[in-house]
Amino acid sequence: MSRTLQHALVLSISTTVTYIFTYLMAKIAPKLGAVVEPDDRRIHERPTSTGGGVAMLIGLLAALVVASRLPGFAQVFAGSSEALAVVVAATVMFGIGFLDDLRELSAPAKVAGQVLSASLLAVLGVTLFYFRVPFGQLVVLSADWATLITVLLVVVVANSVNLIDGLDGLAAGTIAIAAGAFYVYSGELQNAGVISEANLGPLLALVTLGICLGFLPHNFYPAKIFMGDGGALLLGLLMASATMTVGGRVVDQFSGQVYFFFAPIAIPFLILGVPLVDVALAIIRRAYRREGIATADKDHLHHRLLRMGHGHRRTVLLLWAWTALLSGVALVPTLTGSGDAVLPFALAGVSILLFFLLRPLSRVGQEKDAEIQSA
Repeated sequence: MSRTLQHALVLSISTTVTYIFTYLMAKIAPKLGAVVEPDDRRIHERPTSTGGGVAMLIGLLAALVVASRLPGFAQVFAGSSEALAVVVAATVMFGIGFLDDLRELSAPAKVAGQVLSASLLAVLGVTLFYFRVPFGQLVVLSADWATLITVLLVVVVANSVNLIDGLDGLAAGTIAIAAGAFYVYSGELQNAGVISEANLGPLLALVTLGICLGFLPHNFYPAKIFMGDGGALLLGLLMASATMTVGGRVVDQFSGQVYFFFAPIAIPFLILGVPLVDVALAIIRRAYRREGIATADKDHLHHRLLRMGHGHRRTVLLLWAWTALLSGVALVPTLTGSGDAVLPFALAGVSILLFFLLRPLSRVGQEKDAEIQSA
């Protein structure tokens, strides 16, 4: 079986298994009490099942088991504990989130659980090794610094994904685009010999893409089930792990570009720009208001777009478009070897920004979801 077919098989397994178990979880969740009721803070209009993260975790495990049996991924699993580290950390991260879905945990308890998950990830071998300062020298991280940065990165990315999970399909679609882009980018690094065939990152990105594709049909507006904190935190951990195993293992400068490609660790942050910008703005906003960092509000990017008059679907599609745009900024120069290729994407970005600011949906009410007000 060719390498392409093996990758396609892993993608189809993660997609199919997640799809089937999401359907089953939507039926089972009400019996477990895993139902989210509408309230002042949430946007959905009717009681909706949650706990889709259960299906995501099962999809992850199924895909990794299949991949471990394929010759194309033999080097990834041979003599390395990294895949096991991801499974253990992902299970703990999901567990914390799922507990919070069933019975709300305190903010300190949730953060402690996330730190535990990230620490297990680091102890079992998934950490940054190197950090290249853009246009500067390569920094070799000590064990202490590597662990500290790993924990911080995992907690930030996981919570960033969790914060954008506020509209049907938003988080799943955003991470699907980001994971797909990162899979292509890391594959290009492998083809160029910059990272080895044993690197876990491309496989994690591929599996994450499949998980999102399997979940999204059940979650797009109007959602039949939510991923919950368990699913959102799980996706964040997977993307953070892929980031570290690829960007944090690159020694050579790649590629011929003249800007941030000198620091491959920066690429995933660009691709994940939408959730990371959202969490940065939330931190600044809450600090300015002298509120706790975990204080919920309705000033996230999707809330602001809804208030401008964009309907539910259009808001989601616009934020997907931003993610695709940022992914294109990262991918096109990498694939073409020309930084000038970024220009069309910059122009597209300006166009989308103008659409955000000057052309909100004027026919509020044409879509069913446009009834959401003052979200």
